[in-house]
Amino acid sequence: MKMGFAETDITPQTSVTMVGFNRTDNISRGILDSLMAQVSVWENYETSCLVTIDNIGFNKREANLLREMIGTIIGTTKEKVMLSFSHTHAAVNTDVEKEYFYKIYKNICSTAEKAKESMGEVSVGWDNVEADIGNNRRKFSDKIDRRVGILKVCSSDKNDLKLIILRLTAHCNVLKRDNYLISADYFGSVRKTFTEEYHCPIMIVQGSAGNIAPKYYSSSFTPIDGQGEEYTNCENALEKMAQEVSKKVKPIFHTINVESSAKVYTYSKYIPLQSKVPDITEATQIADEALKYCGINGQKWIEKVKSLHNSGISFQEERLEIQYFCIGGWCLCGIPNETMTEFALESAQLLENPFFYFNGYTNGCSSYFPTKEEYDLGGYEVYWAMLIYFAYYGRVYPYNREAIDTVISFAVENLITNF
Repeated sequence: MKMGFAETDITPQTSVTMVGFNRTDNISRGILDSLMAQVSVWENYETSCLVTIDNIGFNKREANLLREMIGTIIGTTKEKVMLSFSHTHAAVNTDVEKEYFYKIYKNICSTAEKAKESMGEVSVGWDNVEADIGNNRRKFSDKIDRRVGILKVCSSDKNDLKLIILRLTAHCNVLKRDNYLISADYFGSVRKTFTEEYHCPIMIVQGSAGNIAPKYYSSSFTPIDGQGEEYTNCENALEKMAQEVSKKVKPIFHTINVESSAKVYTYSKYIPLQSKVPDITEATQIADEALKYCGINGQKWIEKVKSLHNSGISFQEERLEIQYFCIGGWCLCGIPNETMTEFALESAQLLENPFFYFNGYTNGCSSYFPTKEEYDLGGYEVYWAMLIYFAYYGRVYPYNREAIDTVISFAVENLITNF
């Protein structure tokens, strides 16, 4: 097994439009900490690539263009390149800031080339711990994926640490809507803490965090996803998140044995999903509620709904990519949506494999993917966010109610364990 790694700073050098909060003024006012893009290239019998990017998530078209270019550079296909977005709410809106996007696009491609050139033989090992860094922001549910997935990468002689990959699950919005500073949020703090502790590069993959709010947050007010005694508002919230992860990983890290015989394989499967186009009465009701409770103007969304009906379109179909990045029995599985924690918990349980991690924010960031319970409750994650971002999603309504079961079953059934 061979692995190469490289990283690049993608922090904007000027004020930019941010994304992550529905506010009239989204212009950044400085930099709190650096944004990073990191690339690891893997080889045994084929070439695979894992890329982590400090961004809320590119749209799928732009994400796929980047995957294709990276594949060309390192000699593989798009389906063997996985992009994982941190989903920080304190980064750049690449749909607006095109000059910034094209610049980091080139930087990430150059970084992939450097990672490819740096490849050397490695050994790997993995384990899980549990950390208390998030809460389910839906009050009816206490489901939380507390797993911290750890992939330890050492030199072939097992003497030198080359890379640590962590998989965490909590929204990257420790910094709330009153923050205007560019930041990697708590992912940046975790990277800093672990780099100082282990003296090697740290990559972090976001899990199914669509309904998991960070336990610690920093804000001048109490947000909706910070209400209750289970949350702590403090100035050092970013560091508290990192300290919790470090505290749980440290006791077991040096017990993780590494070996060089594990296979690396990456592949994609595709499944068609449908979403209806609501009738005008229902659409008007949704838009009225969004305006009343969130101040969201849904007029453009209403116009799009009417346009679809005028064209005779009553449902929209999407071919959803489910991608797998596997190293031995350790597997990242992801889709380009804001998945809820139930995706991760239920798939791991069905497979009886605690090292199977279903993740969101993979190869782009499209709409929330609600559970059936959330679907019935409605609100921002199900309907209202569509009024803002429908033009980027390519559809105007959430997937059908049963889609979560369909996708979890499909993901589990298509995991290859004897590659």
